[in-house]
Amino acid sequence: ITNSKGKTPRRPGPKKASNIEKDPVGVYCRIRPLGAEDEDCCVEMISSSTIQIHAPDGLKANRNGEYKETQYSFKKVFGINTTQMELFEDVSRPLVDDLIQCKNGLLFTYGVTGSGKTFTMTGSPGEGGLLPRSLGMLFNSIGPFQAKRYVFKPDDKNGMEIQSQVDALLERQKRDSQPSVPKTPSSRQKVADPEFADMISAEEACKSGNVDEDCCYSVFVSYIEIYNNYIYDLLEEAPFDPIRPKPPQSKILREDQNHNMYVAGCTEVEVKSTEEAFEVFWRGQKKRRIANTQLNRESSRSHSVFTVKLAQAPLDADGDHILQDKNQVSVSQLCLVDLAGSERTSRTKAEGSRLREAGNINQSLMTLRTCMEVLRENQMCGTNKMVPYRDSKVTHLFKNYFDGEGKVRMIVCVNPKADDYEETMLVMRFAEMTQEVEVARPVDRPICGLAAGRRHRNQAFKEELSLLVTQLTESLPALPPCELVDPADDQTLPRLIEALEQRHRIRQMMVEQFHKTASTLKSMFEQFDGQLNAKETHLHDQQSKLNQKDKVIMNQRAEIERLEKKSKTLEYKVDILQKTTDMYEQDKRSLQQELETREQRLQRELSDKRRMEQRMQGMVTDTKLKWEKECERRVNAKQLEMQNKLWVKDEKLKQLKAIVTESSTGGGCITEHLDKPERPSRERDRNMPQKRSASPSPIPDLYPTNSSTTPSTSSSSYRSVASCISDWEQKFPVDSNSEARYTGTPQYRSRTPAPCHSTSSVGRRRGHRLAPGTEAPTTLANGLDLEAGTRTAPPVHPMHRRSQSAGGEKWVDHKPTSNLDLDTVMQPIIPNAIKVSTPNEKALSKCHKYVLRHQELASDGEIETKLIKGNVFKTRGGGQAVQFTDIETLKQECPTAPRYSITSTTTGCYLCVYRAM
Repeated sequence: ITNSKGKTPRRPGPKKASNIEKDPVGVYCRIRPLGAEDEDCCVEMISSSTIQIHAPDGLKANRNGEYKETQYSFKKVFGINTTQMELFEDVSRPLVDDLIQCKNGLLFTYGVTGSGKTFTMTGSPGEGGLLPRSLGMLFNSIGPFQAKRYVFKPDDKNGMEIQSQVDALLERQKRDSQPSVPKTPSSRQKVADPEFADMISAEEACKSGNVDEDCCYSVFVSYIEIYNNYIYDLLEEAPFDPIRPKPPQSKILREDQNHNMYVAGCTEVEVKSTEEAFEVFWRGQKKRRIANTQLNRESSRSHSVFTVKLAQAPLDADGDHILQDKNQVSVSQLCLVDLAGSERTSRTKAEGSRLREAGNINQSLMTLRTCMEVLRENQMCGTNKMVPYRDSKVTHLFKNYFDGEGKVRMIVCVNPKADDYEETMLVMRFAEMTQEVEVARPVDRPICGLAAGRRHRNQAFKEELSLLVTQLTESLPALPPCELVDPADDQTLPRLIEALEQRHRIRQMMVEQFHKTASTLKSMFEQFDGQLNAKETHLHDQQSKLNQKDKVIMNQRAEIERLEKKSKTLEYKVDILQKTTDMYEQDKRSLQQELETREQRLQRELSDKRRMEQRMQGMVTDTKLKWEKECERRVNAKQLEMQNKLWVKDEKLKQLKAIVTESSTGGGCITEHLDKPERPSRERDRNMPQKRSASPSPIPDLYPTNSSTTPSTSSSSYRSVASCISDWEQKFPVDSNSEARYTGTPQYRSRTPAPCHSTSSVGRRRGHRLAPGTEAPTTLANGLDLEAGTRTAPPVHPMHRRSQSAGGEKWVDHKPTSNLDLDTVMQPIIPNAIKVSTPNEKALSKCHKYVLRHQELASDGEIETKLIKGNVFKTRGGGQAVQFTDIETLKQECPTAPRYSITSTTTGCYLCVYRAM
């Protein structure tokens, strides 16, 4: 078992209902007059709720060269002619009404330094600001209903205790007897201090109509300042030590039992009039830190907070004394905050301590802005980000107001001069954002269970009682003169005794009458009590029946809610099932479409296959017929060649025989002409019908032989084979370069050695590779290879075309790294190309064409190189795209394959074929 130190659980905050109504922060704008008439103005009031800000001449044009004008809307805009009274009626008076109704309020002024914040809050001689007018309205409303001093007493924990009249009297006497304790200003002092008397005007003081006369009130004020993020009490009176004066001690913030923030150890002074309250304020105002800067002669260097706390408690049932119950005491407060102005040190020329003060002021205002931004984001986006209240004492002190402890009002003070344009724009943006923050509406205090009008009835009873006593005294007989002049006077005392006895009798009669009346009244009260009890019993019965009905209604409501939840659950399930069904239907339709597409594709492939089979059968039949004709033609040509050879041999033998015979007879001249053997007749060939060969049609005889050079015979018009060959060789010498001219295209050359000089037409035609030392037959007749019966002249239509890469365009030659270099005989040579292994945008942007090399083994086992070509064009998004337009195939085949092609004549090399697919 491990013993680990647990953390202290955090105290849960007060639970707030989720359906609390909220109100936006009320933001008002006040424009101060210009210091001089010739100053440039950048703020213009358009309507009662809108202002327009235009940039000064130096900043008028934006990037587009246009004039920049911005409009901002507020709850209300107060112009330069607005009086302090008008501002108070719209802004501060509702907060004083809420203060009397036990609701908290926060009012603060915000703006650039020198924009009139302190004037708006405090005022000037003859023009009191919001603070003195709020105090005047408060005391004018609760003046007759104030409790005596020290009846309400602060408990130093942001709460309020209540004392009896006797304890309060003793407390007053104790305070008066201690001269060292600072005395609370006396309420008897009606004449205000001349220094601030002009700021308080009794004639303009207004009155609230929502004062509860059955309560007693007491007002406490406190005044603090936040300087360099430290809190100082401006009302604290420390003993003065002339030798070693002590600096003021800073205060700390604490949280009370209701989770409200307060300044611990802050002085709270009980005041009974406007003059007393403002005198306390003025005493603290003199201690506030102000300084002279380049922009303001009396610039506030701290944030000041003047708090007005109102304590109220109901009277007892008799309406005579305050109810001695601490739980019935209600405390509300109104905070009047004068924020220090934001400033730029480049304009104020602040140095040293002033620079530090400006930095802390700007930092606290920035924290306030950040808190507002996070609050707005949490409310608008539904997030739950932590608001950084603790980053500044100002925001930490007023955390409860933004979390829903009262109304929040802000007055944005604006200096319309052009020099403050940039700072004014920042203030306007902050004000515009603050208007979007919503604060929970304060809840009304619970109503006291005592009857209303208790104070009035108590006063009326006292007045009536005094009147009855007076009447009773007047109704009694007058007493005779009872002055004794002489000791022997026996008449005065008996007359006095008789008068007193008469009065006693009258009093006895009045007492009896009073008792009769009291008994009658008692019987009436008893009767009323009986009737009241009967009515209460009946009411109780009705209440029990009503409770039963309520239970039935609650059960039915619970059943209805259960059924509604069940209905919603079923609806949700139905929606899910419907969506699932729709998905399945969609999948079914897509699968059906895919099945139909595949069936169509299968039918199309089957029809293509049948067409291909028919085409292949036709091609096989045509090829078979062609080769049969070719074989027959070759056999006939071979037979004719053999016959010609045999005839030549016979002729030579006959000539040799003649020579031998002539030499044997003695060497004489032979006068007898021997008959030459006749060449085999071709009448059979002439008579046979000519069959069309499948080979290319022969080229016409462009070089007819001379008849005089051809030996004539009686049986045939054919020339001898030897003469034809000799004439052909003399007229057209064989060029080895011309034999290999048509072996390839200009752009696709063979990488084999130079072709050999000894060539064979049969080898070229059949694609055989001749062995070294083999003598090829060279007898030609009219361009015919007599051995094979074919023509060796170049064909009329060569089976090739010029490659598209021979143009002037620039190419991207894409050869992937995964493509193995098989070192085939024919390789494409593209002179104007950029070679890449991976296509990129830089290479594609510089070229117009694209080619991709791909090598693979064909279906017949031969190596095949494919050149996939396309055009490069720009896309709308600024990129590059390739559209494939052509596929060229370079194929290396065995030279023994029986196919028509343009072949290489180099001995010992393989055949290279170029096709344009």
